[in-house]
Amino acid sequence: MTILNETYTLSNGVEIPKLGLGTWFIDDDKAADAVKAAIEIGYRNIDTAQAYGNERGVGEGVRTSGVPRDELFVSTKLAAEIKDYDGAVAAIDDSLETMGLEYIDLMLIHSPQPWDDFRGGDYAEGNRAAWRALEEAHKAGKIRSIGVSNFQQSDIENILGSATVAPHVNQLLVHAGNTPSELIAYCESKQILVEAYSPIAHGEILKNADVQAMAERYGVSVPQLCIRYTLQLGTVSLPKTANPVHMRSNAEVDFEISEADMGTLKDLHAQDYGDSSAFPVYSGK
Repeated sequence: MTILNETYTLSNGVEIPKLGLGTWFIDDDKAADAVKAAIEIGYRNIDTAQAYGNERGVGEGVRTSGVPRDELFVSTKLAAEIKDYDGAVAAIDDSLETMGLEYIDLMLIHSPQPWDDFRGGDYAEGNRAAWRALEEAHKAGKIRSIGVSNFQQSDIENILGSATVAPHVNQLLVHAGNTPSELIAYCESKQILVEAYSPIAHGEILKNADVQAMAERYGVSVPQLCIRYTLQLGTVSLPKTANPVHMRSNAEVDFEISEADMGTLKDLHAQDYGDSSAFPVYSGK
């Protein structure tokens, strides 16, 4: 499972492990055990968010894992509703306190709009204000790197217009069936590393017969194929699971997808998320 030892280097020189553990939908009282199990398997990159309601448990898992803090990479996200400077300053300190950590490795603005107005109104000014708070926390050493999530090119350009620190990361919905190639290329051109959340399409892709057939050809599972795909795109892959068996198999991706098959997966359009379409990020907006 050599992927667990591999890293990308952010534009500010900070190293980030290529494979991480997503913790969306892991309850706060189960998060510590999930995080500890992942760290025991060899994961060093743990991703949470204020909106997940499990920062306390994630922090506990990090603190009690037995692995030195400086060997772990912990990310969280500023709640999407916070679009003002004072609110962002308070929320950053709140995350540090809730997690019981002296610093956070990466903090993102979770979305350019509040969730109840996703891809809706204009929050350009509010995003710049929240960004200023992140920049100051970064300068103060509270956060080692800062970034955004679900940001389109215009949202990033808004930040870059007044930023003293450019975003180090943009965390996006990226999976076989939903590959925003132009946005990924734009981020690369600005030295912004893309992180892929829901690399297994929130589980829906497991039903895709073509993807199943391709995975069989490689002698791997569909989740392994999908995770490998996002890694070969040059993104950080953040599969979500609380199951140690899945954590282990998700990290067994030391194979190579051919260029032709990468092209097939890139051209795949499968964006039916079943019941999960109720969530803004899967709504197709």
